[in-house]
Amino acid sequence: MSVYDLTADEQVLIDAVSRFIEERVRPHVADLERKGAYPDHLVAEMKELGLFGMAVPEEFGGLGLRVTALAAMMEVLARGWTTLAAYVNSHSTVAYAIATHGTDGQKARYLPALAAGEQRGSLCLTEPGAGSDLQSIRGTAQRAENGYALSASKTYVTNGGKATLFLTLARLPQTPDATRPRFGLFLVERTRQGITQTTTFHKTAFGLVDTVQIEMDAVRLAGDDLLGAEEGRGFAQLMESLEIGRIAIATSAVGLAANALSEAKRYASERVTFGVPINQHQAIQLKLANMATRLVTARLITREAARIKESGGRCDMISAMAKMHASDEALAIAHEAVVVHGGAGYIQEYAVERLHREALLYTIGEGTNDINRLVIARRMQGEEEMAYLGLLP
Repeated sequence: MSVYDLTADEQVLIDAVSRFIEERVRPHVADLERKGAYPDHLVAEMKELGLFGMAVPEEFGGLGLRVTALAAMMEVLARGWTTLAAYVNSHSTVAYAIATHGTDGQKARYLPALAAGEQRGSLCLTEPGAGSDLQSIRGTAQRAENGYALSASKTYVTNGGKATLFLTLARLPQTPDATRPRFGLFLVERTRQGITQTTTFHKTAFGLVDTVQIEMDAVRLAGDDLLGAEEGRGFAQLMESLEIGRIAIATSAVGLAANALSEAKRYASERVTFGVPINQHQAIQLKLANMATRLVTARLITREAARIKESGGRCDMISAMAKMHASDEALAIAHEAVVVHGGAGYIQEYAVERLHREALLYTIGEGTNDINRLVIARRMQGEEEMAYLGLLP
């Protein structure tokens, strides 16, 4: 039985993807990482399985997964190869944003292609001078004839090299009665004139997940390229949609942690010192017990965040908690997995060396963990979520 309380149909789908991971992915990960070649064949199979349509409603050709089922799927993917989870994470956030906040025309225009993987979605949010403080971005969408002219410099765009559709946050012109900056989320197709890809960043891990800088110079957009076609709602739309992103990152971290624990447990059963497998030594047993406990707590809080998001409850606080806790625990588990391996854990032939490098990114992406702590602290000043989570006296 799945810990995510899946329906029978969802379990069939999860089982199919698990077979794909075990048969087509896991045996080849080390070789793919070593060669550094983009896995087009695996992406094609992911499209056939419908994985680019996880967050797309069935009426538009997607899988229409519940949030809890999407979380379960992300864990399966990340447990096999975190790179595959990264290919569909921000893509699914883009699809969710359109499905939840888009106009009927925007849904019809983009969701079928996103579900099929013909369009690849990416988030254009962070700017070189703003970092995690998205309200400090300088990118603007000035009104132009029949629409807007968008100019922005967006950095650390995940999957930006492969993306064909950028969900882009930009400032809108102020109105006389506005007391705060106004933002819009724009659906920007890569083929628009004025878009250039400049820097490709080389990272500590996730080398097959492109991370780039995108420059947008007076890109002409129509009025219906604004998500929801209503000005001033962009920041609220983004914050609500990023809850899905945080849950996806959290459950991806859980998948990585599960993989690291599995590798450590297997190695401890095979490595012999002082005449016995090292899993017979109490020092190793204590490490494995702590790793298993950390993994279960990370999975449980992630599952709870997915459940609350699915139920329609306030989710920014619990999703921040899940992302922060799961990624912190994944990093700790990956570190302990290296320690269990001893010197072998520092050798690239062993999976835990890569997992340790990858785990660090989860503490940074989708808002650094300290940013998520600030989100939690600010939400604690109110009572709605405090009561919802049983934190009031």
